Formats: sequence, C-alpha cells, structure tokens
Amino acid sequence: MINFGKVTKQYGTKILYKNASFQINPGEKIGLVGPNGAGKTTVFKLLMQEESADQGSVTKPDKLSISYFSQDIEDMHGQSALQEVMSSLGELQKLQKQLLHLETKLSENLSEDQMTNALEEYGETQAQFEALGGYQSEARCQEILTGLGIGPEDYNRPTESFSGGWKMRIALAKVLAQNPQVLLMDEPTNHLDLESIVWLEEWIRQFPGAILMTSHDRDFMNRLVTKIIEVANQSLTVYSGNYDFYEREKTIRLTQLYAQAQRQEDMLAKEEEFIARFQARASHAAQVQSRVKKIDKIERIEIPAEEKEIQFEWPAPIRGGDEVVRINGLTKIWKTPQKEKLVFKDINALVKRKDRIAVVGVNGAGKSTLLKIITQETEATGGTAQIGPSIQMGYFSQNSMDVLDPEKTILEELESRIPLANIGYIRNLLGALKFSGDSVEKKIKILSGGEKSRVILATLLAKPLNFLVLDEPTNHLDIQSREVLLKALQTFEGTVMIVSHDRYFLRALATKVFRLDKNELQIFEGTWDEFSTYDRSQRFERK
Repeated sequence: MINFGKVTKQYGTKILYKNASFQINPGEKIGLVGPNGAGKTTVFKLLMQEESADQGSVTKPDKLSISYFSQDIEDMHGQSALQEVMSSLGELQKLQKQLLHLETKLSENLSEDQMTNALEEYGETQAQFEALGGYQSEARCQEILTGLGIGPEDYNRPTESFSGGWKMRIALAKVLAQNPQVLLMDEPTNHLDLESIVWLEEWIRQFPGAILMTSHDRDFMNRLVTKIIEVANQSLTVYSGNYDFYEREKTIRLTQLYAQAQRQEDMLAKEEEFIARFQARASHAAQVQSRVKKIDKIERIEIPAEEKEIQFEWPAPIRGGDEVVRINGLTKIWKTPQKEKLVFKDINALVKRKDRIAVVGVNGAGKSTLLKIITQETEATGGTAQIGPSIQMGYFSQNSMDVLDPEKTILEELESRIPLANIGYIRNLLGALKFSGDSVEKKIKILSGGEKSRVILATLLAKPLNFLVLDEPTNHLDIQSREVLLKALQTFEGTVMIVSHDRYFLRALATKVFRLDKNELQIFEGTWDEFSTYDRSQRFERK
C-alpha cells in the first residue's frame, strides 16, 4: 500500500538514514520507535509529502486517504469543539452542501428534463454521502469527543476556551473522525488521562485501516502493534512483533552482531599480521597484494553507538515516621465568581512509610488537587492532611517546570537549587541525566518538555528525601527514561505517591491504590493488577 523505498535523508551534515526501507500494508498496526532526534517525525513528514527524500522514493496509491496527528496543532478559534471536529470532514461537508443546494433546486419550477437530471444528481450525491457515513457523522464526532474526555456539556464550548492539552484532544478527535485508510499518529496518548487512553486503545483495535504511530506508553504499544520500525544509527530496522518482542529481538541481534564483529576483527588481525610479516619478501609479494585487496573489499561491521541511559541514584534519606500523611475529613471546593465545584468531601486515609500509592480517577476527579493539598501548594476547604514527623518531601508536578528560570542555563539552575553542592557533584548528576559537555550551558527557555522534566528530577535527586509526591513525572520521558526512573523508584527507601497514566509504570510500582470517584476516596490495598481485576469485576456487576 505504501512503500518507503531505499530512502536517504539528511539535514546539513547530519544523516538521519541511508537506504532505509519498509512497507505499510492494509490494516497493519505499526509502532515507530527510536531515540529523540533520530528522525521519527521526519518519517511522518516524508509519508505526508511535507518533505522529500534526498534519494529513494515514497510511493502510494493516488486515492489513498491518509490522516496525520502531530504535536504541532493548528490555531483553533471561532468554532465550538464539535464544529471544529466536524470541519475536518471536508468531503462530507462538501457533499452536504451539494445536497442542500439540490434540495433547493428541486423545490423550484423545473422542466421535466431538468427535474430528471436534478433527481439523478441528488441520488448519486446522496449515495456518496451515505457511503461515507454522512448521516452518522455528527453522532460519530460526538462519540469520539466523549471518548477523549470532552463530554456533551462541552460540545458547544468555544475552542479558544480550552487549554493547550484539551486542544490536543480536539485535534486528535479531528484526525480520528476522518476515518482514513492510513492513520499516522505522533504521541497520541501524550495529553490523555488513563480512561481516555483505554478508550483510544479500543478505538484503534476496531479501526480497519493501517496505523503507524509513536508512543512512550509501553502498554499501549504492546496491546496494539504487530510490527515495530526502529529509527536509529542512520537506518530503519523492522521487527515483526510488539514492543516487548522488539526489545528481546534487538538484544539477540546485537549479541549476534557483537559476535560477528569479533570474528571479523580476529580475521582482519590475522590478515594484517601476515601482510606485516611478509610484505618485504619478494617471494610472498603476490600473496601479500592479494590479501591487501581482500581486506580493502571487506565491508566493516559497525557496532551501533549505545544510547546513554539516565542513571538515577537517590541519596540515602533519613528514616521518617511510620505515619507519612494522615488525612482526616479532607474537603476541597474550587470557587470562582460564577460557581463552586466540589472536588471531594470528608475523605480519610493514612499513608504509611514505604507505601507506593497510585492515585487514580477520571479527569477532574481531583488527583492533582489532592497532591497539591498534601504538598501545601493549595489549601483545603475543610479537614486536614497532616505530614508525619521527620518527613522530607519532594514534589514533581507539570507546574514545576514553570518555576524554572528561563534565562538560566541548566548548570546555573542546579547551582541555585543546591547551593551547598560542589561543581563536580552537579556535573556528575547532570551527566547521569544525559546533560553532558556543553549541553549543561543550554538555557532553560530552549529546552524541550522532556529536558525540563529531567532538570526537575535532578533537583529531587540531589536531596535526601524520604517522601516523593509525583504528578505525571513520565509525561515527557521516552520509554527507556521511564524505565530507568521506575527502577530508581523501586529501590527508593522512602514513600511514593504518584499520579500517572502509564499502566506499565503503575503495574510495576504500586502496592496500594487511592481512587477518587464521585467526590469520595476509595482505598484498595493491593497491586495495580489486583486493583484492575477488582475494578473490572465491579463495573461488570454494576452493569
């Protein structure tokens, strides 16, 4: 269906890939993976013909419909959320206007021939409209918006009243509503909560077309894709399986490549030794020349450079009290001049030392609000959240990135946060977080979301904390970085409360679940998998 054939692409002196090839076949669900900067987004742009290959070709049928969801969304204004999604149905809207025009025409005083022609045209247009699902299009757009967390009460809200993250959901809804033959998606789960991710997962599972997508959500990839294309080391490599299969197979291939490289190195060493020993002897001149030519023709096996992983090492914390947080009768009401919103009421809980608590709930249930009250970022309306004795708390939130000084360099920011640390310690810490050499001199204002997240994590790493409160710490981290953070949290000697939509992360970490639902707090003593099984059975019973 789409053939990416022997493509070479470079920017200036940087080569992204050479002679890279893959195919997208009807109905395939493909994951696109690779380190930042390797060229994943460029693959999408080449497929969308927004850029052209330096060599090779990207071929596809002329009438193939392709839709692309990217992180760069267009400006939205002047329409409601539903109208914005409906506006993406260009062909349907064109046919709908044509039907309205023909209906008006049919009500006029026409001759018999004119009436016959108009009726034929109306019938053909109506058939096209129906074939494209025109009569169900509004209901379909509403269903998609609801699935992505924008309910009926917000269908008619002006798009300009939505925050950036919610506009991303509207942009994703526009792409899904088009129902193309091929769907390209760059990080579709980035701004979604857990419930919306589960809905999108089911939508993709039922989608009959082909999909090529990137995602930092390991579970999402594992559940959906049957093929992985890795962009790395100036090449594209295809693996026939999900993300777990890709990881296993990549390790096997690297092991084999190391063995082949070693055998080649041993062989070359022997040949070079022969040449060095006999090159001065006339009796061996022919043999020496033959071996020189042989060596020159051998294509050297290249071992790919290993991407440096983030390495977290927590300073040893002091031992805090067994009661980390005691929540009694906690109530929160957000008040505005127009209205009051009850977030939760009279909730009670106890956070104990070494708990790993996943805080979950639908969007707007109050997950971040609960963490803000515990960390004293906002005040409770009623009740208390009492921190225990000897508790040293660290807080990561999406707003944490806003308090970084945009004019400071990374190094300056760390120096201001941990003034007693020496420069060697700070540079080692930043090096472990992939900031080495001149990169520590980059200004905060030019950093990506992932880089800013790593700066905030560095400030937490530098302190001997025994209670971590983390609100979506993985949002801008790639899969490898998430897994290194996960390993660090698993060995952390203190207590963790975390909000995350990464199910793989929660499964491997959580020992207790706090669920906020209908203004109440439900406490589940058990792992994430045990909670998920219990939750599904409860929902089934309620139905």
